[in-house]
Amino acid sequence: YRSTSLELSESMNCSSFRSSIAYCLIALGIFATRPIHAQELNCRVQVIAPQIANVEEAIFESLEESIQEFVNGRRWSNDDFLFEERIECNMQITISEAPSATSFRGSIQVQSSRPVFNSDYNSSMLLVNDGSFEISWDGSSTIQFSPDQYRDNLSSILAYYAYMILGMDYDSMVLDGGTPYYLKAQTIVANAQNAGPSGWKASQGQQNRYWLVENMLSQTFRPVRNCLYYYHRMGLDRLYEDLERGRLTMADALIEMRQTHRIRPSSYNLQLFFLAKSDEILRIFGPAPDAEKTRLLPVLKQMDPGNISKYDSILG
Repeated sequence: YRSTSLELSESMNCSSFRSSIAYCLIALGIFATRPIHAQELNCRVQVIAPQIANVEEAIFESLEESIQEFVNGRRWSNDDFLFEERIECNMQITISEAPSATSFRGSIQVQSSRPVFNSDYNSSMLLVNDGSFEISWDGSSTIQFSPDQYRDNLSSILAYYAYMILGMDYDSMVLDGGTPYYLKAQTIVANAQNAGPSGWKASQGQQNRYWLVENMLSQTFRPVRNCLYYYHRMGLDRLYEDLERGRLTMADALIEMRQTHRIRPSSYNLQLFFLAKSDEILRIFGPAPDAEKTRLLPVLKQMDPGNISKYDSILG
């Protein structure tokens, strides 16, 4: 009902119409035999350590199990999700170094998707490969997280990406719907400023956790957030009822992001957007009339130069 409830009122916030729809359905007896409360994320976790030979495999197995339990077992918002409405996501952690028996370094790849209304298609939302993954893990700990303080790098990274997943999902449903979750992620970044591990500070490069959420809350990136809404909610979700209009809305949203590109060319957020979306854009606009492609593709090639050859391939 997340899509249908959003259809009822674009002006209501996510929490209010989730609660309203749930109440109405309970009153009708629709949920009489099933619970309405569920955690928000359905995250599949994989921990691999192909280059580590001096650490027992059970350590990594316990890490994988604990992360999955932490991410999926915690409520990250105040909204009610049905079991089938949980946000589909994946976390793959690759351990490449083990400085000690309980300290590990590597990367974490985070991917999330969102269903498209009236279809069986899931649209990729977030696809990021974070190479600043430094944790301590002894195989028997419980992951503990406190929103108001930095406890350890593992819980902070996991919570940060949980909130970023939620923020992007909510942005795609309601204009500016993700703001509360980006602010929570920004608080995690602020709390980690004095921590030793990398990835949290503005000075540690332009492509890290600090800049990902900082940009999302910046006025410069307003067109990117607008695109998340208009591209998905007003475009993808309506392709089934009016293909041409939905595609035009998606094109307008993509072209609007050029405003951000002009100020911050090759920004981290734009790179991640097209990493998740370029193939989808090609599939949707490949069959479009030449006039639509001629209008959109030059702008895409400006913003996403790494995929110029892909965009050129559909011009013919």
